[in-house]
Amino acid sequence: MKKLERYATTGLFEDQYEAGSNGLVLKNSLHIQDKQVIEEVETRELYRVTDWLTEIYDQVHRFTAADICFMHKKWLGTVYGWAGKYRQVTMSKGGFTFALPRVLPQLMADFEKNELSRFTLCAFKDRAEQAQALAIVHTELLLIHPFREGNGRLSRLLATLMALQAGLPPLDFSEVEGAKKEEYFAAVRQGMARDYRPMETVFNAVIARTLQGHAEREPLLR
Repeated sequence: MKKLERYATTGLFEDQYEAGSNGLVLKNSLHIQDKQVIEEVETRELYRVTDWLTEIYDQVHRFTAADICFMHKKWLGTVYGWAGKYRQVTMSKGGFTFALPRVLPQLMADFEKNELSRFTLCAFKDRAEQAQALAIVHTELLLIHPFREGNGRLSRLLATLMALQAGLPPLDFSEVEGAKKEEYFAAVRQGMARDYRPMETVFNAVIARTLQGHAEREPLLR
């Protein structure tokens, strides 16, 4: 598998790295220098905040741009001082430059007015409609890339909260984060042309895997 390149950035505060980390760990409130350790902290905090957010966002909640910032802050606020704030650095990857920082507030306002308003609350019962809603919201948020770090994981968290609104179990993204990672990133790239069909395929597979796993575990919980 082709090794994914790091983000290229230009900026000030958010572009600083922790002293002693050899440029591998962003400057953080915990002064962690080891990349594996900071990843473990971020993952632990993500699990914690996911459980918490499923309790405060119910099935009739319509998500907003402010919710997205709130979720990011609650996840990474103990780690990074800029958590929950739109990035102030320009970011690029694979020859694609994400939206410039100065347009992020307007892009997020448009995202709220259009995709979030249309697809959340996510009360769709038809599988195809569920996959479409998840694919469009997920792709658009990834392309906006509003934060310095954690955009992919936050987008998957939002998708999980939307899936719960639709009556689905918490989504299983294990294949997307593993064997099907390249297919996933290819689907994101197709979204730049407003072609969401590849991402719908991804989410159909995610939903199917989720339901299969839920069915296999259900007898054990009885």
